[in-house]
Amino acid sequence: MADGRMKDRNEGLWARIKRFALTDVGALMRGLNAEDLERMERVLIEADFGVPATVELTQALEDEVRTGKLKTEDDLRRALEGRLAALLDGMDNPGAVARSESGPTVILLIGVNGTGKTTTAAKLARRLQREGRKVLLAAADTYRAGAISQLQVWSERLGVPCVAGAPGGDPAAVAFDAIDAAASRGIDTVIVDTAGRLHTQEGLMEELRKVVRVVGRRLPGAPHETLLVLDGTVGQNAIQQGRLFTQAVAPTGIVVTKLDGSARGGAVTALRRELGLPIRFIGTGETLDDLEAFDSRRFAEHLLAGSI
Repeated sequence: MADGRMKDRNEGLWARIKRFALTDVGALMRGLNAEDLERMERVLIEADFGVPATVELTQALEDEVRTGKLKTEDDLRRALEGRLAALLDGMDNPGAVARSESGPTVILLIGVNGTGKTTTAAKLARRLQREGRKVLLAAADTYRAGAISQLQVWSERLGVPCVAGAPGGDPAAVAFDAIDAAASRGIDTVIVDTAGRLHTQEGLMEELRKVVRVVGRRLPGAPHETLLVLDGTVGQNAIQQGRLFTQAVAPTGIVVTKLDGSARGGAVTALRRELGLPIRFIGTGETLDDLEAFDSRRFAEHLLAGSI
């Protein structure tokens, strides 16, 4: 049993669909029946696609099989890949981070503890450095002393300044001071690592709203980006977290972390569909370079192949 579970985790989505849902080689010739579709739906649900995206995909494929548009396994795979890419598509250039017309660009990273938000701040800083931008990090997660020290370590490795407050201090004040520091030093980009807010606690959500208000007062038009960092391995819980964060602030996109080869990458499709926000970046590992701009077609190909 353990070996079987490990095989499922390492196996690509298409391999699992073939193994569980297309066991009858004549399935496509006769048309997918209710049992075929139920098995395919089960595979997609287990891959964290969620019910709405699963139903949308299977119904579309069923229609194309019934009308004779899909007659072979290759036809079905290409159709599934195309449907996935269409569901995932969100914006023309998801890796293009906004630039302020005047003053520093302010980027907020939001999300619950454990999603990899602080590491994502460092990865994003590295990416923007390579684009020629001057970056300052702001350790506004004042609820966890560990988050402050972690970001300070990353800032030393990157060779960028870091503004931090005392543990338990006002996160909004840290963000305000960071913008001041960037403006005085000629730094064009501030990345603010906010607290890993427990989405069920309204008080902490109000603190996040306060950060947004204070940043906007200090620099009109800020924050220029608000990126919601979600853990791709937690499935439907990530969708619920995302919904509650979008009620508190207005994210400009999603960063999905911990996609290091797991076949359960369907959560990305579910997040895109359910939250209506573009996927901007995906985190695929622990190093500073493991942050990729999201490519819907490439992701769909890799999801089917099991090589995210």
